[in-house]
Amino acid sequence: MRVLFMCTANSCRSILSEAVFNHLAPPGFVALSSGSFPKGQVLPRSLSTLQQAGISIDGLHSKGNDAFEGSPPDIVITVCDKAAGETCPVYFGPALKAHWGLEDPSDVSGDEALIDTAFRATLGHIERRCKAFIELPFQRLSRDELKHELDRIGTL
Repeated sequence: MRVLFMCTANSCRSILSEAVFNHLAPPGFVALSSGSFPKGQVLPRSLSTLQQAGISIDGLHSKGNDAFEGSPPDIVITVCDKAAGETCPVYFGPALKAHWGLEDPSDVSGDEALIDTAFRATLGHIERRCKAFIELPFQRLSRDELKHELDRIGTL
């Protein structure tokens, strides 16, 4: 199952989601990320937060939705409010779509400790949601039931 985490810039929340999901995912599950208007680089704080948590940053890079034109995901999860209302590209086909809104930790201003706390809190939200996703009984869920569960997870 291919899960695409989508945000606007693909530099923070979607990158964190991709990395955490892949860190936790069992065989047969893979996460990717993209941005509708990619920044072209991952925020250094996103990478350092992942490293501090013991999560691999190998292969993480900022990319646009067109990177998946030839191989659409099974599920698209938007993780920022700006991308929530956007229409997914037509080449994503019948991908199931859900929204797991997260506050942008890169918008937090203040001292280093406050910013680090915001990034770690966001990482914690993502980890809880990814664990809940991975624990779903996929073989027993209809498409509508899976959509319902994905929406529920977005409220955790």
